[in-house]
Amino acid sequence: QAELGLNEHHQNEVINYMRFARFKRGLCLKTVDSCFQDLKDSRLVEETFTVDEVIDMLDGLRTVVHSEVESELINTTYTNVLLLRQLFSQAEKWYLKLQTDVSELENRELLEQVAEFEKSEFTSSNKKPSADLIKPKLAPLNEGGSELLNKTVACLQEENEKLKTRLKTIETQATAALDEKSKLEKSLKDLQMIQGDQKTNANQDITELENKVAALKCQFEKTLNDSTANQKFLEENLVTTKHDLLKLQDQLSTAEKELEKKFQQTSAYRNMKEILTKKNEQIKDLRKKLSKYEPED
Repeated sequence: QAELGLNEHHQNEVINYMRFARFKRGLCLKTVDSCFQDLKDSRLVEETFTVDEVIDMLDGLRTVVHSEVESELINTTYTNVLLLRQLFSQAEKWYLKLQTDVSELENRELLEQVAEFEKSEFTSSNKKPSADLIKPKLAPLNEGGSELLNKTVACLQEENEKLKTRLKTIETQATAALDEKSKLEKSLKDLQMIQGDQKTNANQDITELENKVAALKCQFEKTLNDSTANQKFLEENLVTTKHDLLKLQDQLSTAEKELEKKFQQTSAYRNMKEILTKKNEQIKDLRKKLSKYEPED
């Protein structure tokens, strides 16, 4: 007996679907057969037919068969979509995501395997009771959906434990971050207070320095003004002194001239002048006498 690689429950579901498909296929074939039978009963009443009449009958038969086959194929497609919808809906209830591979639908080896499975399941010698095929069995509580549910719950619990561990780690990190934040805020406040005090002290120092500079500036201006006044006073005194000096020099020169004039007018001056004159004449005479006694070269 051919197998499809499925468990018993799913294989029974496949058999039920194949039974349904065989039934629909049989109806379709009966409809095609009835199309030919209707043609025989309605048109083949004469012994001879012309070529045009045969062509007309075949065209009519082709149209009817084409319509019936097309309708059945469309209905089969829609039926398969409904079947997939049932499977996907059940999977979504368990948060599963099913996938299909359309290329496998044309796999000749798998198709022959399905054909062999159908042949083995629906022959008269190996045919199973209809009750087992039509009525699906209820899955035990520890199998099927319950087993999947238990696995899902176990996975969720494991994931929950991981999340709890991660949450504890995050909480620890968050607590450490908050403590660090508090320390930084305190340090920032202390720094701001220190900066505020330093700023106040700096402002006071600047104010004192500005006051000192202003005082020095005033003192310098006062000193400069005093120096300017003193310089002006000294310049004036110097000019006055120069005038007085010139005046004194002039008076001294005049006094010297008058004194010399008066001295020249005195008898002592005259006597001294006469004596000097006589001495000069005597010296001249002595030079003349000495010149006579000097040898010639």
